[in-house]
Amino acid sequence: MSALAQNIEKLNGYLDRFRDSGIPNRINGVDAAGSGGAFQTTSPVDKSVICNVAHGTAADVDAAAQAASDAFPAWRDMPALERKKILINVAEAIEARAEEIALCECWDTGQTLRFMSKAALRGAENFRYFADQVVQARDGQHLKSPTLMNVTTRVPIGPVGVITPWNTPFMLSTWKIAPALAAGCTVVHKPAEASPLTARLLVEIAEEAGLPPGVLNTVNGFGEDAGKALCEHPKLKAIAFVGESRTGSLIVKQGADTHKRNHLELGGKNPVIVFDDADLDRALDAVIFMIYSINGERCTSSSRLLIHDTIKEEFEAKLIERVNNIKVGHPLDPATEIGPLVTEEHFNKVTSYFEIAKTDGATVAAGGEKIGDEGYFVRPTLFTNATNDMRIAQEEIFGPVLTSIPFSHEDEALQMANDTDYGLTGYLWTNDLTRALRFTERLEAGMIWVNSENVRHLPTPFGGVKASGIGRDGGDWSFEFYMEQKHIGFATGQHKIMRLGA
Repeated sequence: MSALAQNIEKLNGYLDRFRDSGIPNRINGVDAAGSGGAFQTTSPVDKSVICNVAHGTAADVDAAAQAASDAFPAWRDMPALERKKILINVAEAIEARAEEIALCECWDTGQTLRFMSKAALRGAENFRYFADQVVQARDGQHLKSPTLMNVTTRVPIGPVGVITPWNTPFMLSTWKIAPALAAGCTVVHKPAEASPLTARLLVEIAEEAGLPPGVLNTVNGFGEDAGKALCEHPKLKAIAFVGESRTGSLIVKQGADTHKRNHLELGGKNPVIVFDDADLDRALDAVIFMIYSINGERCTSSSRLLIHDTIKEEFEAKLIERVNNIKVGHPLDPATEIGPLVTEEHFNKVTSYFEIAKTDGATVAAGGEKIGDEGYFVRPTLFTNATNDMRIAQEEIFGPVLTSIPFSHEDEALQMANDTDYGLTGYLWTNDLTRALRFTERLEAGMIWVNSENVRHLPTPFGGVKASGIGRDGGDWSFEFYMEQKHIGFATGQHKIMRLGA
């Protein structure tokens, strides 16, 4: 039996229970039907129905928020080492079920097994990392003044809402939920309606690992009802969101009346700038990896190639050859490099840019085609002869689509790199150290890699500027969001107090 056939057989074993009973909401440790009925989730591989999913609405969000609020005092006050032990148990349980998580995520989203097998383990790593920070999360400072001993401390902000996307949903859910739980917050999680399977697995795993009922609640549903209710609910003190920039703006508006704290990880139109003095073989590998891996459905993808005109022809020729050689296929085949796009709606959006590119005057140098009718497959695509003012260079396509734009000198490259509404990441390839220092200082991006693809280090800050978001994840930056800072001043003597009305 081939590896693909074996993986399909395993997947069917994991999916049987979802086919039989669907995916309910999970509120206060109890399964619950959706007050809006149910909707179906389908696989982008062949458009088949996976199962029914509870359609949560405002009533379900209210029940989940109340459960999170009721569970908050005990979770907040649990000794740090006990909370740490539970989170470590969650990490170990994720590792034990990594294959199930990966296979379900591939079928639900179209992501390939070669990437999703690692994403499940990254989820465990997120829980393990933040569990190790539990004890010092509330640590403060001693700031002595002439008359006072000033101390600072942090306390968890309270119940929070977490809204996660459909691209690598398991890993991104743990990236938000793990630090919230480590800080002492309770959570209401609304996963993307297009990818509900692994959110269900996560809440099951967490509760089986010892997480008390109500500490993590999952409500499935759509942005216009469940998402809106989450943002407006007065018992939820903050919203952590990953998704597109337009939705981020709505979340801020919806949370305004309840003074919600927001952390928004939004879109990007990230440049990768390749100068002619770079290691061009390594740059080529990185350019290809950062746009065509994860089906191009990643906020940090380098979707704009700014290429030095002195090497443009040679670099693009190699790029075309490599792009045409990328293997598109079934996501459960270990050899597959690109799977189908997540939904019909997203498939239609991505493929619409094939005609837009031609209309604007760019060249479709590779790809630009749909593949078959069975699922939402497209060929990896490269646009050349583009300019930075074209729609394909300004709008987030969020698929395996790269736009190549030439530049002649450093200032022009910097101007084009910054000429976008977004500012999430930037990638710079040069062996000129002084140029790298100059360029990174002026590049408008929250994260920049020099002579490297995106290599995440969990203690470092993750987030963007401009329309790419507000706030930072990672290390202590996550706790800054999920916790409130307190200052307490203790008088050290009989300092003079002004007497009024004496």
